[in-house]
Amino acid sequence: MLNCAVILGRLTADPELKHTPNENAVTSFSVAVNRSYAKAGEERQVDFIDVVAWRNTAEFICKYFSKGQAIAVQGAIQTRTYTDSKGNKRKAVEIVAEKVNFGERKQDKEETAASNHRRNEGFEEILCDDDLPF
Repeated sequence: MLNCAVILGRLTADPELKHTPNENAVTSFSVAVNRSYAKAGEERQVDFIDVVAWRNTAEFICKYFSKGQAIAVQGAIQTRTYTDSKGNKRKAVEIVAEKVNFGERKQDKEETAASNHRRNEGFEEILCDDDLPF
């Protein structure tokens, strides 16, 4: 049998490190992943994939990743059932992360930020008070 999942997307929130009663580190987070296709005349859809990471992987993610940052996750798909507060049976599907990597180089991220800053240089906000300078 084979159960392997690999995704590349952006974190939807800052990951938060928690510990089980046995002191195992764990974090759960969601990754926004663009679909590889778009219907004609429509915008590309985004899937939000739930991920859980344990121990050293969880600690690494919480230390080095934040909301909006690109992350590559390799792991296995896991399903579990639970009963919600109203007594309804629910099913959760998530990826259990085995390996994670940065989805973009730090240099690329810094260059993009610098490029955006340069693009906005030389512009000044003019408040609308009907007294335009021309």
